[in-house]
Amino acid sequence: MAALIRILQLIAALSVLILVHEAGHFTFAKLFKIRVDKFFLFFDLGGKKLFSFKKGDTEYGIGWLPLGGYCKIAGMIDESMDKEFLKREPQPWEFRTKKAWQRLLVMAGGVLYNFIFAILLYIAVLQIWGTSYISNQENRIYASELATDLGFKTGDRILKFDDYVPDNFNTLQADLVRRNVHEALVERDGDTVTVFIDHSYLPQILNTPGLFDIAVPFVVDTIPPASPNYGAGYLKGDRIIAVDSLEIRYLQDTRGFFASRPNALMTAKVVRGADTLELPIRTDSTAMALIYAHLPGLHTKEYGFFESIPAGVGLTFSTIGNYIRDIKMVFTPSTGAYKSVGSFISIGQAFPAAWDWYRFINLLALLSIMLGVMNLLPIPALDGGHIVFVLYEIFTGRKPSDKFMEIAQIVGFVLILFLMVLACGNDIGRLIR
Repeated sequence: MAALIRILQLIAALSVLILVHEAGHFTFAKLFKIRVDKFFLFFDLGGKKLFSFKKGDTEYGIGWLPLGGYCKIAGMIDESMDKEFLKREPQPWEFRTKKAWQRLLVMAGGVLYNFIFAILLYIAVLQIWGTSYISNQENRIYASELATDLGFKTGDRILKFDDYVPDNFNTLQADLVRRNVHEALVERDGDTVTVFIDHSYLPQILNTPGLFDIAVPFVVDTIPPASPNYGAGYLKGDRIIAVDSLEIRYLQDTRGFFASRPNALMTAKVVRGADTLELPIRTDSTAMALIYAHLPGLHTKEYGFFESIPAGVGLTFSTIGNYIRDIKMVFTPSTGAYKSVGSFISIGQAFPAAWDWYRFINLLALLSIMLGVMNLLPIPALDGGHIVFVLYEIFTGRKPSDKFMEIAQIVGFVLILFLMVLACGNDIGRLIR
């Protein structure tokens, strides 16, 4: 059932994004009086379609192959590879007869609409739910094995990555890679220490989730009624500093200790104000104490309508910048980032197993940005390739020949096919592992 819900969310999200993207091309084509022959969600391969109708010169419909969609613009060599129009004299309603700047806007329309759509979605998210993040300035790291190998230690507070001061704890690992960090300045036991980042570890950092965990002090927040420690005398704000012989600096120190002691009764040393107490602490049959600790440095912010607009724009452009950095890493083989490229399988797994509007809209905004940025890549079969050719024409005054455009389109398809094979191969490999 969970898999079905994820699949349905994936299809819904991609359908919306395809319609938004193609609507961008469609709008500018109509604005400049260019004929649009087809506007389809999904592909009608072999002329087979689930539904269609014609209005004016345009056929609107839904194809049978759910791998995208397209807007077929008259007088343009596109993914359909339809070259019949080349045998006719150029017509005033064709793409090829329009001015270069008009063709540029037609090609950029899809990407522009994707970015505008992301802005609108982020504005809605900020206005309805606000934003929350865990402050890096107020937290220390619980170092994983890989973080320890890099030179970090549990209890470090990260001050800087090169000249960048990270604010959000949850993005520390991504910041470390995206910004190609060479050295990290940390606060350690009252001193400042520089950790030099060995870039040979970048592939491991990219493919190892949880490089930095939050070092959470074991400060009691709540104890649910189902807990074996409910009514044992604990108060909110109590800090547990030891259990039997185990000294506890952070909550994570208890993981292995409790895991080997199901249904156990132990003694906890607890600091309450200026006093140190001893209280019983129990684990249940699953070796859980079910004492919820206070998460430090959690910040939330609510936005009014007018506040959410610039915040949504800012969030969109910062996300675009981060995704561009991600793509740069993919095309840098030494980082090993190409191994993390995923297909529809990875995208589908990102959706929650139960419907959640907050996560769905956030993912929809992110995917809209990803679709926009990917289409800007200067690959001939993508919008970015067409944009490059039009810009070449604007600056040189020479238009690429139809034969060149035809060959470029084929080369672009080969490159895209290679990327699809890589993405699917990575996903299948991850599923096997």
